[in-house]
Amino acid sequence: RVEVFQPANSLQDVRNRIREMGEVLQRQKAAADLLSEFDRQLTDLLPGTGPQPRAALYAANSYTSGPKTLAGQILASAGLSNIAAELGYERSGKLPLEVLAMAQPDLLVTTSPYPRASRSEENLTHPVVRQLIAQSASRQMRDADWVCGTPHVLGAIEKLAQERRHLLEKETLQ
Repeated sequence: RVEVFQPANSLQDVRNRIREMGEVLQRQKAAADLLSEFDRQLTDLLPGTGPQPRAALYAANSYTSGPKTLAGQILASAGLSNIAAELGYERSGKLPLEVLAMAQPDLLVTTSPYPRASRSEENLTHPVVRQLIAQSASRQMRDADWVCGTPHVLGAIEKLAQERRHLLEKETLQ
């Protein structure tokens, strides 16, 4: 028997997939326990109120993700403001390099490069991107941290929340 799950496009979708997998495997209790733990950890990670440093998601082929994507919700859950939303991106789309440079994000989040060279990733080695990385706090994240829509998204939220705290501490010291 083959089951097909739709991709998770939000944190709610991640929750739904956990529940669906529990039903398929006839392990509803284990899924409910996992869901409860997921919700507890997510609540613990939420930053509450306070400043939200501006972050940009910038991937291969110059793609960014807005607030109506799983990656965008991960940013928000970490207490970061998504510049894609400022620029009118609700979902995913191409973010011109010039627009990224003018936005001057506090944090630039890029994807980890694939083991072999890919022309789609050349934008990530552009001198302007390298300069933005040098000027901002920069974070490379594995695509798997948020693309697959599993409970592992909590790790991405935690890493980005740590970057947020680091940025706020740095700002306080200046």
